[in-house]
Amino acid sequence: MSFGIGINAQRTNAGRLTGRQVEVACKCWFTSTGHMIPLSLKFQDEEEMLHTIDQVQVHSYEEKYYAGVPSVEYDTTLTYQGVGKRVKLIFFKEECRWVLLLEEREGEAGS
Repeated sequence: MSFGIGINAQRTNAGRLTGRQVEVACKCWFTSTGHMIPLSLKFQDEEEMLHTIDQVQVHSYEEKYYAGVPSVEYDTTLTYQGVGKRVKLIFFKEECRWVLLLEEREGEAGS
């Protein structure tokens, strides 16, 4: 026997984002079914130097809501200067904005 009528199962909130958000520009490929696949990233460091990450491996992605804001969260491995790092890449749909989510203790994006 099931309980409830399913009205609360539409949009679950993933909570708040924790960690440091780094604004990035993202080059994407769109599949024939409309899925976005990140191909490369560009970001500026504190000295305003531009960096490019050309090796983006997407392991999985999931549509989420952070504080009610629709987004797509990508679990990726980025390879920058020969070093691979597993990070979250998030696309905020309403703002058309990409961020790289780093843990608080980490240094620059891609380090």
